[in-house]
Amino acid sequence: MEDINVRSVRYPILVDQKFEKIAVKLGRTKRQVFIQMVDYFYKSKKDPIDLNDELLKNALIKNHQQYIGFIKSQENMLLIPIKTEMDRVSVSQGKIIERFNTQIIKANTDLLNNQNIHDQKLTAIGVNMEAVQKALKSKEALKSQFLYILDSYIKSRDAFGMMTSARDKEELITATKAQIGLL
Repeated sequence: MEDINVRSVRYPILVDQKFEKIAVKLGRTKRQVFIQMVDYFYKSKKDPIDLNDELLKNALIKNHQQYIGFIKSQENMLLIPIKTEMDRVSVSQGKIIERFNTQIIKANTDLLNNQNIHDQKLTAIGVNMEAVQKALKSKEALKSQFLYILDSYIKSRDAFGMMTSARDKEELITATKAQIGLL
């Protein structure tokens, strides 16, 4: 079997110490770390001299600009029209509420005025009803008094005999008329 480990790399002791620390920190052998470093640089096409990693920065900036562009396009396509529409709806709702309130206030005022007029009319009707009721009571009292006078007249007349003078009859009629006149 052929040995695949035929190549060697020479480097200073200071670099070997750093390399050893990296391998220990990662928990791998120096050989594994070296192979992985070569694969990393080969696949990412990064320059090990560039410590600031300009390719990564450029990729991040490019992605960041794409995100900002996406957000701006969403803002123009969705957010601004939605806000404009909501402002328009808010203004129209305000107008509707204002008109509704003015009409309700006017209707309530008219209703209150009509109610006051009805109250006045009902009060006047109540006064008239009381007057009619008093008149009916006085009419009833008048009838009962008249019946009493009439009964008295009839009893007195029946008490007269044949011999009663015309003068007594005339006095009875005059007294009865006077009592009726007092009603």
